[in-house]
Amino acid sequence: MSLAVLNEDTDVSEEYRAFLPRALKYTRLVAAVSELHGTDKVKPLYDALGEQIHPGASRDPDTVIPQALAAVGLPVELARYADTDEFDAPMRESHFDGIGRVGQDVGTPVISVDGVAFFGPVISPAPRGQQALDLWDGVVAVASYDGFFEIKRSRTRDPIFD
Repeated sequence: MSLAVLNEDTDVSEEYRAFLPRALKYTRLVAAVSELHGTDKVKPLYDALGEQIHPGASRDPDTVIPQALAAVGLPVELARYADTDEFDAPMRESHFDGIGRVGQDVGTPVISVDGVAFFGPVISPAPRGQQALDLWDGVVAVASYDGFFEIKRSRTRDPIFD
């Protein structure tokens, strides 16, 4: 999913609008890596980007991207794809495939289980071990119900990274 594509025709705050070009760089990079190096490289790259951006508190794509590429053993030269539209067609196709499954009024993450897609879960801190397995079983159970649409509550704390 691309937050930049999702919100390109949406009325959002100026602050959020200013964030979208940065988000688009990351999405373009991930699309290029998927096309050039395969989908098995996407999750490690996504994780490395997230580690730089969130607990690392780095906001500059020109710093984050080369570090994330190096962390997962990909050529840092791939960073150039963050600034091109060369892989926008498959990126947009993937975005609209996901949105077609879950609906327009969501954000990220989007998960699809047995053909049912939904936004979330947003969980902090991340569960481990049996707790993670129990949570996943619950997510699969609720997603399997044909009438399931939404579970949500407001955040009561900032994300916890451990």
